[in-house]
This record gives sequence, structure tokens and C-alpha cells, in this order.
Amino acid sequence: MTDVRPDSPATPAADGDGWPAPVAGGPLDATVEVPGSKSLTNRLLVLAALADGPGVLRGALRSRDADLMVAGLRSLGVEVAEGDAASELRVTPGPLRGPAEVDCGLAGTVMRFLPPVAALADGTVRFDGDEGARVRPMGPVLAGLQALDVGVGAGEGGPVTSGRAPTTLPFTIRGRGHVRGGSVDVDASASSQFVSGLLLAAARFDQGLTLRHTGRTLPSMPHIDMTVQVLRDVGVVVDDSRASIWRVEPGTIAARDVRVEPDLSNAGPFLAAALVAGGTVRVAGWPTTTTQPGAMLGDLLTAMGGHATLADGVMTVTGTGEVRGVDVDLHAAGELAPTIAALAALAGSPSRLRGIAHLRGHETDRLAALASEITRLGGQAEETRDGLVITPRPLHGATFRTYHDHRMATSAALLGLRVPGVVVQDVATTAKTLPGFTGMWDRMLAGASVGAATR
Repeated sequence: MTDVRPDSPATPAADGDGWPAPVAGGPLDATVEVPGSKSLTNRLLVLAALADGPGVLRGALRSRDADLMVAGLRSLGVEVAEGDAASELRVTPGPLRGPAEVDCGLAGTVMRFLPPVAALADGTVRFDGDEGARVRPMGPVLAGLQALDVGVGAGEGGPVTSGRAPTTLPFTIRGRGHVRGGSVDVDASASSQFVSGLLLAAARFDQGLTLRHTGRTLPSMPHIDMTVQVLRDVGVVVDDSRASIWRVEPGTIAARDVRVEPDLSNAGPFLAAALVAGGTVRVAGWPTTTTQPGAMLGDLLTAMGGHATLADGVMTVTGTGEVRGVDVDLHAAGELAPTIAALAALAGSPSRLRGIAHLRGHETDRLAALASEITRLGGQAEETRDGLVITPRPLHGATFRTYHDHRMATSAALLGLRVPGVVVQDVATTAKTLPGFTGMWDRMLAGASVGAATR
């Protein structure tokens, strides 16, 4: 049995013309340890920065997204230092201040969670990010802040308090050291992060916050549940008893010493590998109860032909090498869609993935990207209004483009387990949430011979 642990700290090597995805030479037998949840790490960092004293995050993710959050908080005056390990972060709150610059990279949690924090700062804070981030929707968060009398401006221009708020990066926030709070309506149809970003800082608003979602759909509800839970864990009073309405009372955010759960969605490609190659893959440290959408993996992989069990904190998935197609609504767990789509392309029957129209606004348009790249390998994948229909076809090797999207890269690696000649463009983009991915993938395969990949 192979033991697979994340490299810490680590950055994937540049892949030149691409990373040749290794083909599995036989059934797997590996135990994988994935690093901390990005979603939890960045939520807990924000709360620690707004707390009533120093706090500690243990097992925190160290990746590009998390490090961008750390850098953003530091620029606002928060002290964040490593403890005895890179994954131990000691956070000491301080007076929030500007002027400051926040680099969001491609991190949705940074661009959507930090503007409400910046609104509490004394001074102007400018936000920008990678080219791909400049097309990701930001309007609902910024319009919400503007409705709470926060100065919001576009690009290099001076912040304003009236007129239409910007809808994308770059933008500026002019903080006055406090936010009035009150009530705000937000259309979060494009991303649950619009709700979470405002809720995370709301206890520090003078009047707290009552937020009402006005859109027709609300994706990734487990992520909002996650936000509510971490707020309650630090003593914040949250009323979510009415559908699509959240009330956060003003009050203190308690400092904590907390351990971050492993990232269950990042475990997805490894567990799914058992279905593709056959054999067994285990992920250690799996929580018994969690708000992470990745908790759906056991049921999803079972529906697709695997056998999943959770015992003593270990999620175990066993497969035969045969994959079944599914008709599944992934509205609550869209981040799993690239992994499920890759399995669907290798299945023995068609699949329909529904409820994921919001993926068009992620790091890339994930629906278009998945359809394009599965088709590039010889498959048949068609976009629908809210998802994908994937009809299995014989696949062949080709360069699989990732569009700077970490989950595109891991889905390509999954396809490469069975399809010789898959070359993953820019596999280093996995550093966004899973540093050292290629080494972990190779070690997972070490119990079986690794074919087709040349180094």
C-alpha cells in the first residue's frame, strides 16, 4: 500500500510543454492525505483577523489562494505568522488600515470576502487580480456594500458613494473605520460567495446585517451553511430560520485555536481514480460531520459504480475499473463537477450533470471548458442551459487545456489514468488549492506500474 502525503511547502514544477498524465498500469492501493480545506482556511482567516484577540489555525491550507488571503490581510494591518509548521498560522488582529493593495489572483474567496473587511478599514483599499479574475462577477458584493454607505469605485478612479457599483475587478473600497450595517438585498445567483463575504464581516458592522437573497436560484448552499457554522463557532449570533434570509447580530468575534478539516473536494480526483483504475484509495482525516460539499463524494462515486465506506475517519473507495453514467443535480456541489465530468467521459453509459450554470463564472467558464476539452480527446460533451450532457466515446491522447483552472487540471489527470497520451497544459495551476499535486498523483500510482508517461 502506498502512503501519499502533500508536499509542504511545495510548488509544482513548471511543466514546459505540458505534464504527461501517467496511465495506471493496474489496480490501485493507496492512502492519500490531502491538505486543509481552502474554503474553511480562508473563512477562518477572515474571522481570525476580525476577532477579539490572537488566534491559531492548525492544518491550514498553504496554497496560492490561501497565501493570497494571508497577503491581503497583512496589507490591511493584520499580523499573520507561521508557527512550528507552514500549516500553522498565528493571526493577531490589528487596526485595519489603508491605503493598501490587495492582489486577488484568481481567488474568488479573496475578491469576495475581503471587500467587506476593507470597508472596516480606515483608508482606501484597491483590489485587482489576474487577467482571468477581471471577468469574474463582483457586482452583488460591491452593490451591497454601496447600499450600506461604503464608498466603492472602479479601477484607478476615486471611490464614489452613489451611482452604479463596479461589477468586476479592479475596484477600490474607501473604508471609514466602521460600516453602518442594516439591511441589504443581494442577488447571489452567480455565486454563494456573495452571501458569505458579507456575512463573515457582518458582526463587526454597527447594526449587524440582515441579508436577503433576491435571485431565482442559489448555488452551493453548503458553502453558505459552512459560513453560518464557522460564525456560530466563534460566538456570532446568526438567524437563518427563514429561507434565503440571514440575520447576523452585531457583536464580538471570539479568537480560537482551531484545526482545519482536510479539503474533501480536493480528495475527489484521488478517490475517483479507484473507479477508473480499479483497486482501493483511502483518504485519511475524513470528518464524521461537515458542511463541505465534498461530503457528497461517497454517494456520487457509489452511484457511478464504486463502493464507498467511512470508518474511523477514513473514506475508502473501491472500484473495478468500470464506471456507470449518472443523471445528477450538482447544484449544491458544483466544485465536484470537473471530477464527475471526467468520470462520465469514461463511463459505459451517458451522463447528465444538472444545476451547475453558475460554473460559467468560476476561474474559467467551466462548462464550456469541460465540453471543449472532453471533445478534444474524442469524447462527446454538450452544454445545456444548466449543465452538461456527456456521451461516452473512444478517447485518444491530446493536450488538455486547463485555462488556469486547478480543477480542470485534476480532471485531466483522472482521464489520463486510462487514456495514453493526455498532456496536461499548465498543471502548475493546481498550486491554487493543492500544492504538490503531481508528486501526490505519482505516489498514489506507485503501487501499480505507471505506463505511458515519460519523464
